[in-house]
Amino acid sequence: MISAKMQKALNKHLNEELFSSYLYLSMAAYFESKNLNGFANWMKLQSKEEYFHGLKFYDFLHQVGGRVTLSQISAPKTDWKNIKEVFTETLEHEKHITDLINKLVDLAILEKNHATNNFLQWFVNEQVEEVATAEDLVNKLEMIGDNKNGLFMLDRELGTRTAE
Repeated sequence: MISAKMQKALNKHLNEELFSSYLYLSMAAYFESKNLNGFANWMKLQSKEEYFHGLKFYDFLHQVGGRVTLSQISAPKTDWKNIKEVFTETLEHEKHITDLINKLVDLAILEKNHATNNFLQWFVNEQVEEVATAEDLVNKLEMIGDNKNGLFMLDRELGTRTAE
């Protein structure tokens, strides 16, 4: 059985994961409008991954006898100054999600809800990877600067990302 407080917190986070999917899809659309198809590919796959994360929360809530209650998803930003700004915001967003996951873990521990704590450990590990990947891309973009050849090469590299 899951407490009402935990159920509410998990539902709120489910919405955060769906917003993340929506945000990354908006970033993909921005890149496509700039003919940066590799960057767009990376963001579309990131969007799908975040949607999958949301479904994990959806399924878990049902498994523990909770009820899923979906709420409105805010409209994401649709325009950025440049590629680096997109990935800087991606990094900040992933840090935000990491903070939210940590707060969910804190609540699960406080409530001695071992099943939820165990479920959330996958996300704790996933966020380490998400933040590291975003930091790596920001660092690469800082090294490249405005070098069009470097941007072309990174766009090509990100275009090779495939779904896991």
